[in-house]
Amino acid sequence: MLTITEYEAEKIKDPFRILQGTRYEFKLDIEVPDDDELYTENGLYVRVIYKVDEDQSAIVKYEIYEKTTGQYLDFELEDDEVELLENFCRDHLDEVDE
Repeated sequence: MLTITEYEAEKIKDPFRILQGTRYEFKLDIEVPDDDELYTENGLYVRVIYKVDEDQSAIVKYEIYEKTTGQYLDFELEDDEVELLENFCRDHLDEVDE
């Protein structure tokens, strides 16, 4: 199971109102056990695009990167890990700078 250690978040600006709802970008530093296939000594972060539209909110997409190199890693997270990310984003929306 992954652990979120630090995060940054910001509202994605949409001056032309092309996107429906409001989007947020979260950059979540994560730790995974060293026996996990995702593990790397360089550390990892997940870039999450999170959408809020009226009473609905959800992850639009996420991408996993190696922290030191910035290299994209083509891995899928387990359902419970995606749920953890979604809950984290929802719980921290009120802390995002407009």
